[in-house]
Formats: sequence, structure tokens, C-alpha cells
Amino acid sequence: MGRKVAVEDAELMDRLGRVFRDVGYEGASLTLLAEASGLKKASLYHRFPGGKEQMAREVLQTAGAWLDKHILSPLKGGGAPKDRIGDMVRQLDAFYSGGKQACLLNMLSSARIHDGPFTDLIRQTFDAWIDALTTVLTDAGVNRTIARKRAERGVMMLQGSLVFSRGVGTTRPFRSFLKSLPGDLLGTA
Repeated sequence: MGRKVAVEDAELMDRLGRVFRDVGYEGASLTLLAEASGLKKASLYHRFPGGKEQMAREVLQTAGAWLDKHILSPLKGGGAPKDRIGDMVRQLDAFYSGGKQACLLNMLSSARIHDGPFTDLIRQTFDAWIDALTTVLTDAGVNRTIARKRAERGVMMLQGSLVFSRGVGTTRPFRSFLKSLPGDLLGTA
């Protein structure tokens, strides 16, 4: 009989994700990652032979799977566009803990825009999100070109509201953004 796993995979991804959200890739030392995970460094290396980069990549992939299940698929699904956007807003509010958590995509982005270890994965995630928002807006009757611009602006403003909330030490900018997002996207604001 094998040894019991000290930390389940989902819990481990959550714990590691919190470190990357809090301090970014460069700031996430193996000591911090080990402390947060509840594992020794050797155990982390055993589970992630590719080291910190593998940990961050798997955390990003886990977040991407969550985004697909809770945001992208529902946006592309059935139902009234306004309802699909409302569901997205509620999911984003929960995912970002009401604006208290930084965006993992931002915190793992490289200062070297074109050659960071996660550049392609982050770009693909943003593109998929913008595509899903464009789809729901065209379903609402918005011209495709305008829908694309609104979708890009919505994702951009989400990122900005998270950074701004973190910078000023209050979740008000994030909450204000979420409140206005449906009207901004649908053009009813």
C-alpha cells in the first residue's frame, strides 16, 4: 500500500497559486512555496521535477481549466446574453475574492513581454476570454467589430481594476468595475 498523499492536488494548486498571486513568479522562492504547500522542498521537487516553472505552469493550467468551466463555456452556452454576462460577473467576484486577490495572469506575466516562460499560455487565455465575450455580445446583436473592442476593453479593465484595487488598498475599484461591466459590454450603460 502506497503512502498517503500529504496534500491533494487541487489543494496544492490552490496553495501554490496563492503564493504566485501574492508575490509573482520572481518573488516565489522555493522556501515560500514549500511553506505554503505544507511540503518539504524535496517533496515539491519530487512532485514537480521541473521546479518552480513547472509549478507555475500547472497552477496556470489549473486556473485556465477553471476559467474554461466557469467563465468561457457558460459565456458560449445557451441563455440570454445578459444572463450569461451576469453569471460571469458573479464568478469573477468569487474567483477574485471580491477584488482581494491579484490576477494570476498578471502576476506570472514577464517583464520581458515577448519571451517569458508563460507568455504563450497567458496570451492564449486572454484570447479565449476575449473570443468568448465577443461571441456573447454578437449573440446580443452587437456588431462583431464593436463586440470585439468591448470584449478587449472589458478584460483590460478587469485587469486594471484588480491592479488598482491592490495599489490603493481597497476593493472599491474592482466592485465598481463589476457593477458597470454588463452595461458597458452590452452598450446599455
